[in-house]
Amino acid sequence: MIYEHIQGLIQKAIETKLICDSDRIYIFNQLLSLLNIESYNDITEQITEDSIPNLLEKITAFAVENNVIENIFDDKEILSANIMNCFVARPSIINEIFQQKYTNSPKEATDYFYELSKNSNYIQMNRIKKNIHYKTETVYGKMDITINMSKPEKDPEQIKREREFKTISDYPKCVLCIENEGYAGRLGYPARANHRIIRIQLGDENWYLQYSPYVYYNEHSILLAEEHRAMKISRETFERLLTFIEKFPHYFIGSNADLPIVGGSILSHDHYQAGRYEFPMTNAPNAFSFILKNYSNVSASILDWPLTTIRLQSDEKDSLVQAANNILTKWKNYSDKKAEIIAFTGNTPHNTVTPIARMRGGKFELDLVLRNNRTTEEHPFGIFHPHSDVHHIKKENIGLIEVMGLAVLPARLKDELAEIKQFLLGKQSEVATYHQEWAEQLKDKYRELSDLEQIESALEKELGDKFAKVLGDAGVFKKQTEFERFIKSLNIEMVT
Repeated sequence: MIYEHIQGLIQKAIETKLICDSDRIYIFNQLLSLLNIESYNDITEQITEDSIPNLLEKITAFAVENNVIENIFDDKEILSANIMNCFVARPSIINEIFQQKYTNSPKEATDYFYELSKNSNYIQMNRIKKNIHYKTETVYGKMDITINMSKPEKDPEQIKREREFKTISDYPKCVLCIENEGYAGRLGYPARANHRIIRIQLGDENWYLQYSPYVYYNEHSILLAEEHRAMKISRETFERLLTFIEKFPHYFIGSNADLPIVGGSILSHDHYQAGRYEFPMTNAPNAFSFILKNYSNVSASILDWPLTTIRLQSDEKDSLVQAANNILTKWKNYSDKKAEIIAFTGNTPHNTVTPIARMRGGKFELDLVLRNNRTTEEHPFGIFHPHSDVHHIKKENIGLIEVMGLAVLPARLKDELAEIKQFLLGKQSEVATYHQEWAEQLKDKYRELSDLEQIESALEKELGDKFAKVLGDAGVFKKQTEFERFIKSLNIEMVT
């Protein structure tokens, strides 16, 4: 069957335009070598009809069964990436095609690269399909809920090998560095042989566009700095974000905050996240507007959104950059003890922003989400971080994706919520201790419901409400008077 699987993979690669028909023999021989198959005499016209990810799994299973590789996660990942690398053109060719398509339209260019990233199995579509995703109404409108099932769990043998044999190496320096392009991978470090990146000029620097291997939303992409340097929100950040959407107006782009607790999971490498998706925050209404006294061509408002968000709009990019930088500078040094906001502890900063840029109606739009990472004895994980009463749902950092209204919740919730459903139905169940109080509240609230579909719908709604509470905890200003004190500090005049 292995020959049929190989021929099936080659045929799918031709159909998806990864390779041409004239590449068939060359690719076939490359795959035989990777699988330690020395000869092939039985010419067959049979091919396995299946998707590229499924065919890869079958071929990898053959490699395990025939002792080509060991049955551990990293070995299988490295082989799969090496197999697909046979089908993917070199970076120079892919960049040339991207630029050719860009001359027709930015959308055509990103469409090409997105399809390539999926067809090459760099984007792990089979694993992404395991994610649980739905929308639910909350007090702030619809929220996106995702239970992240796509990240594979390591088996005990993999964990054992990592502990015993993991190589200490600083190459690549991190998983976002440009040196990951084509990197084979190693024990405890992801395989990237089939990984490709697109060079994007932003100002006087080279940046690089790639897609996330585990996309959380449509065309979930990452824009990373050529230099391995720490995340930093600055005037240059705003210039880069707005320049990017000028080049790719069908995308949004944003940055995680640059401080622990309120930042993302990778603060060691300057990068942004982009894509073609409309998040709940995108269409959040204005709570009130205000005038930026020295920026008459920039409109400003506070969003009706659980996180404290200033939305700026202008048809002049430079004015928008200046206004945003002025707000950032003021905020980084702003304290309001009544609102529990303190800018510094000694020389340690606490204030920063999560910025998001998009084009709307031909104008540049920039959202500045005010963040503060200060901790106290009462809130050791952060004052403006999910509080302890919601840790049973979400304890991790609230990064860019969550800020915009898409919950990325831990995989454990799939089984834990199933037990809560059984509990609400009055059946035998094992509710996790940290969910017990919530489950009792739900049982009292929905005691008249006995239908599984009704229970599931109610639980989805309650999970959405919990996520809204998570975001509310992360909001730095809870009252309009607190907003107004900050607005006055900007030397501006309130409108409505």
